[in-house]
Amino acid sequence: MDLLDKKILDQLQKNNRISSESLGATIGLSATACQRRLKKLRKSNVIGKEVAVLNGIEFDSYVTVIVEVTMSQGSVEIIEKFKLRMQECEQVQQCFYVAGHIDFILIVTSKNMMEYEKLTKKLFFFDNNIQKFHSTVSMENVKVGLSIPI
Repeated sequence: MDLLDKKILDQLQKNNRISSESLGATIGLSATACQRRLKKLRKSNVIGKEVAVLNGIEFDSYVTVIVEVTMSQGSVEIIEKFKLRMQECEQVQQCFYVAGHIDFILIVTSKNMMEYEKLTKKLFFFDNNIQKFHSTVSMENVKVGLSIPI
């Protein structure tokens, strides 16, 4: 990956709908060269996904909850099963396996607090391997992003 690839990635993180012509003009390449490089970046999985990011507040007043989860046991099998369950749950936007006094940090989005309560029962209350969880409700999503500084 060279400097031009990094410039392409930087621009795509700002707007992945930019045309090849505009992208090329911005970074100093032809549209065709940009398309070739994009194809290579997608194939090598440097670009993992290209999705529309919705604003949950504007869309339908969704709430964001940061959840800290502490497991009662830390065997490989238990941890892997939990990771898989989190990957399969569409309300879990992000899941981090962390070092420290807790085991996981989750970013969860839910239609409202009643729906979040139902979700906690499904995800946490019926799992004997979860010692405790702590929820922090976001009052305002000041900055939300997935961009990697390039």
